Amino acid sequence: MEEEIINRVANSKLVTVNLEDYYLSGQRQQIDISAWLYEGFVLREKDFRATLKDQDWSSYKDSFVALYCSTDAIIPSWAYLLITTYLQPYAKKVVVGDLRELESILYAEKLQLENWSAFKDQMVIIKGCSNLPVPENAYLLLAQYLQPEVKSLMFGEACSSVPLYKKPKMS
Repeated sequence: MEEEIINRVANSKLVTVNLEDYYLSGQRQQIDISAWLYEGFVLREKDFRATLKDQDWSSYKDSFVALYCSTDAIIPSWAYLLITTYLQPYAKKVVVGDLRELESILYAEKLQLENWSAFKDQMVIIKGCSNLPVPENAYLLLAQYLQPEVKSLMFGEACSSVPLYKKPKMS
């Protein structure tokens, strides 16, 4: 006699949250400003301003842009601000840092806007695998937003999850 195979995962009350669902689509670009410095290290204001003025900023249209310096040059804060004034009409977002920092900021802003109360008293799994670049900070933020709401919080997949948190029972 054959026994019916029951998919317990499909029949469970587990809710999976996939951070890829919160990924902001759009091109990511980074600018290494060392190319605009004298010998890659010295910011000469007049030359720097002239270089920025001559740039074709339209190539950053609808992009998320990360500004960084690949050398150990000391960059004054106003330099990043000045670059941002040129990018502002084109770029969706400009940050100082690398692409990982950019991704962390984009996720932080997106996750902050969500209404996490929809997960009240749910058993939630934060999906661990992704095809898109999901920074570690996004997982941490998601856990912080979910923990006050959920009954239990896990990480991974329904078939092999790691328990993270279980709401204490009220007596």
